Amino acid sequence: MIVELIDTENWSSMQADTKGDIYEGLLEKSARESPKGARQYFTPRELIKAIVDCVEPTPDDTVCDPACGTGGFLLEAINFVIDHYDMDKDQKRHLKSGFVRGWELVPNTARLCVMNLFLHGVDGDPCPIEAGADSLAGDPGERFSLILANPPFGKNSSIAIVNEEGDLEKESTGYERQDFWTSTKNKQLNFVQHNKTLLKVDGRCAVVVPDNVLFEGGAGETVRTNLLKQCDVHTLLRLPTGIFYAQGVKANVLFFENKPAQENPWTKKLWVYDLRTNMHFTLKNKTLKRSDLDEFVKLYKPGEPTAKRRQTWSEDKNPDGRWPSFDYEELIKRDKVNLDTFWLKDDSLEDSENLPEPGILAQEIADDLQTALEQFASIASELGES
Repeated sequence: MIVELIDTENWSSMQADTKGDIYEGLLEKSARESPKGARQYFTPRELIKAIVDCVEPTPDDTVCDPACGTGGFLLEAINFVIDHYDMDKDQKRHLKSGFVRGWELVPNTARLCVMNLFLHGVDGDPCPIEAGADSLAGDPGERFSLILANPPFGKNSSIAIVNEEGDLEKESTGYERQDFWTSTKNKQLNFVQHNKTLLKVDGRCAVVVPDNVLFEGGAGETVRTNLLKQCDVHTLLRLPTGIFYAQGVKANVLFFENKPAQENPWTKKLWVYDLRTNMHFTLKNKTLKRSDLDEFVKLYKPGEPTAKRRQTWSEDKNPDGRWPSFDYEELIKRDKVNLDTFWLKDDSLEDSENLPEPGILAQEIADDLQTALEQFASIASELGES
């Protein structure tokens, strides 16, 4: 196969984007077919494209992913700039060296990411990816204008050192960081705090977070309260189930901008788009397409002030609208500053004729049970430690 298929191609004369597309295709195929390995680092490409279309990277941005996996977000940011800008020499140089920066804990995955970037024309020296590094371990001191991330899901954080073979050498629970609002074992809450630290003033962030980040009490309430006050938390996209390779995932995309210190809270309204209620997707038979996110991107109004947005939901005129907004005063008064909002009627609860196909329904039930099992396992672990 190597002789007949690979050696017949003149790889050195191929365009960088062609080689990069081939490599990305191999990674996606691996993620789709492998029961382990690459898929755990793989965010659906159609979702990445929609997120990047919303935040609109520019040639002058510095883009960071503190849990970069194989580099999907970083590459889509590069592609967006190439497709939308006629760059000068300095901007082209910046795109090749300095535009993207990432951290990846698992060395083998970091290698995939570096090769992925290199095949898309990014310089490998200095290497833009910090391999084998736990990005949550401390503040690196660098600041970025745009953060795009889907941190690894999992309830508890731990400080870990991974050797070149990918083996865990040392572990101790918890993080004590002066730049964090609170100390917690919750990995996703720590990544939200870490992302805030990494942002320049007026820098923007789009991060995938599981549902527990929106409603968990204790440290969760502390993080949400401070985030709403110190940043402009303007948009929440509720994602459907069945789009991630990891089972039992209920996730969202949180969009916010870092702001300078002031007495009054920066968040005025949180706009929420519900792509979950009455929406059913699977990894094989009904995959998420970019067109499924067209309405959200249109309502997001990329590049325009949020003041120009208009709700599509109203209790009387359009109860099925997927795009309402919630004022800061309402959010901050909720129990535990809960951002997990509901307003749409679940049709399957009202009419059995509206139930999804049996295969989809069975997978959704399995996902819910898996999520519940993980939550109970986490509680049991914490009770055991105490």
